[in-house]
Amino acid sequence: MMTLTRFAGWPVIAGAGLAGLSAALHLDRPCVVLTPGALGEEAASMLAQGGFAAAVGHDDSISLHVADTLAAGDGLCDRKVVETIIGAGPSAIHTLLGWGVAFTRKGSDTLDLHLEAAHSRARIAHVRGDGSGAGIMQALIAQVRNLPRIVVLDGVTLEHIHAVDGRVRGVWLNTGQFIPTNSCILASGGAGALYAGATSPNSNTGRGMAAAARAGAQLADMEFVQFHPTALNVETGGARLPLISEAVRGAGGVLVDETGERFTDELQSRDRVSRAIAGHRSEGHQVFLDARTGKSGKGLKRVFSRQFPGIALSCLHYGIDPDRELIPVRPAVHYHMGGVATDLHGRASLSGLWACGEVACTGLHGANRLASNSLLEAFVMGRSVAWDVNNSPRERHSCQDPDRPVRMGAASFGVQMEKGAGILRDQDGLGALSSYLAPLAGRDDHALVGAAIASAALRRCESRGSHWRIDCQMTARAERFHFTLKDIGLQERSSVYA
Repeated sequence: MMTLTRFAGWPVIAGAGLAGLSAALHLDRPCVVLTPGALGEEAASMLAQGGFAAAVGHDDSISLHVADTLAAGDGLCDRKVVETIIGAGPSAIHTLLGWGVAFTRKGSDTLDLHLEAAHSRARIAHVRGDGSGAGIMQALIAQVRNLPRIVVLDGVTLEHIHAVDGRVRGVWLNTGQFIPTNSCILASGGAGALYAGATSPNSNTGRGMAAAARAGAQLADMEFVQFHPTALNVETGGARLPLISEAVRGAGGVLVDETGERFTDELQSRDRVSRAIAGHRSEGHQVFLDARTGKSGKGLKRVFSRQFPGIALSCLHYGIDPDRELIPVRPAVHYHMGGVATDLHGRASLSGLWACGEVACTGLHGANRLASNSLLEAFVMGRSVAWDVNNSPRERHSCQDPDRPVRMGAASFGVQMEKGAGILRDQDGLGALSSYLAPLAGRDDHALVGAAIASAALRRCESRGSHWRIDCQMTARAERFHFTLKDIGLQERSSVYA
């Protein structure tokens, strides 16, 4: 049968990163988790190196963490959202410890906390130096596997959201099957893989955002694409670029060019460091991260491969010994602050649709995400979504198959995205990108998300946070932009049905 009657009425969670697993574990009812690969694979959370930001240090406070987040967000954070999510950090750490996450400690009682760029205190709880995402995910995966009420469908993704009269009534899967439900939770990740040269898993192309938009939900802050300053500058044959964690610079690593000279402050916010590197490279320079053990108090205090074993292995795979050599680096797309617009319960503008993690836009990150706030947001908002779904009415569902929408295309536009909506933007480049993608957006999900990014970036005639317009660098009045299909000239969602 086309309809999976067994799961009728169950919440469907599209994505199995930290946000999706947090939602599943906090639900009080049976649910279905969709994952494009085996559980834990193709999730950006598994790749996270830095760790989990939370104000748990003896010299730290919620107010300091809030202030750092607001400063990084460059005027566009929602203060209530920031205070709520940041305020939940200590309780989230407590829950994760109870679920078996082996955060590294100093002694028996104190967590070992890293410092990262734009944080005023060391507040990054980590696992095995640079294995934080994998360490957290492995603990949650073990919890999920011990709960029979959570059904995981491997190799399955959400293809369409079926909405009737402004309410979710079911979801179509890439297998051609349909699950009737009034509770869909998007946790499908960001859109980094739309770009050529990104640290994101190749499945993170924004298709959850596209499905939400086609069903009638609003998107927000689509122009804000964060470039990580230090991806490993090597040829990967189309695979994602290995990441050199923010924590390396927090531990004393410095940026130098081919002459050995430093050219910027490494501990500024990510957007500033990325622009400094991009500018220096545009002048013909090469850029390296010097993370060797220093003398006279400079450089790393511990040998790199002992402090960051995972990153060291990535470097060695490409013939680079970070203990003895400079590490070639370049900026690369790493995180998308925009996504499906939600409130603090994770509710989208479409009834019955929730979103959490990178696919969502809560207003926490504003124009520029503060390092390591993403895992915090994913866990806290996954929990918030689950609590809201737990209190939502349970409805009976018809098991009759609705008409299946036309299958959307998924072409590659990485080179065009990098050129038109990269670190340094202008009207000509954005206009050309928008004109190229908009006519394709009606039948291609990648084009839809790319066109939304270009359209929003064209509208924002200023430079703010991760969005930098070389043709209008003055900052205007702080304002957040929402987006619907009509903003790129698309018809109502019914146009995608056969």
